[in-house]
Amino acid sequence: MAIVQEDASSNCYDIKSADLSLVALILKSTDISLLVAALKRQMDASPGFFEQDPLLIDVSQLESEFKAADLQTLMGVLREHALVPLAIKGAKDAFLEHAKGLGLVDASDARIRRSVQLAEVSASMDHVRPAASSVAVEAMVVDKPLRSGQQVYAKGRDLIVLAMVNAGAEVIADGHIHVYGSLRGKAIAGARGNTQAKIFALVMEPELISIAGVYRTSENPLSNEVLGKTAQVSLQSDPEGDKLLIKPLNL
Repeated sequence: MAIVQEDASSNCYDIKSADLSLVALILKSTDISLLVAALKRQMDASPGFFEQDPLLIDVSQLESEFKAADLQTLMGVLREHALVPLAIKGAKDAFLEHAKGLGLVDASDARIRRSVQLAEVSASMDHVRPAASSVAVEAMVVDKPLRSGQQVYAKGRDLIVLAMVNAGAEVIADGHIHVYGSLRGKAIAGARGNTQAKIFALVMEPELISIAGVYRTSENPLSNEVLGKTAQVSLQSDPEGDKLLIKPLNL
């Protein structure tokens, strides 16, 4: 009787579809010196935000063609800051072939939800602990006041601050931000494009508030209806564009 042995190589891997979240860098200028300087300032001010994240370079909004040599320079700068350029959107003809030669994939059919600022902060973890929660991803809880210069980032989750966020401090979350005290510093919710994120504060007095890249600073003062009061911030979209909606929160 013949013995048929199974080919071991047939079970050593599977090929399946997979989804990959990309950060999109949407270029609005062909001036490589300007781009490099702006990226360096942003990264030096807040290092580590998109560290080792895959990135798509979008040239579709440029009015003139981006130079092939400048693309290589830009990719080098991105890698210096620990970003991983993988794809390009909007490239055509010879420029697309050059991009492919640099290892970029043609992603002209990719949908970009929102331009995200290349900014993040490294979290000070001295007094950070997980919050009890029934959901799969627990919120991050900070239970001490944040002083000027301190920065906390809740990656992939909500952030809960059980104390004051002083002027000069910064709190960032990919989800919602809850401040059970005075919010006098900066609060950035939906940092990676979550347009449903919100900001809540018992005392709303921020230097800056942002949701999914839409900002408002203290230079544009809040109304007396919400300034210094319990309030919430959400993102409102209409035909004229996106804007922040700040309204009282009645507890």
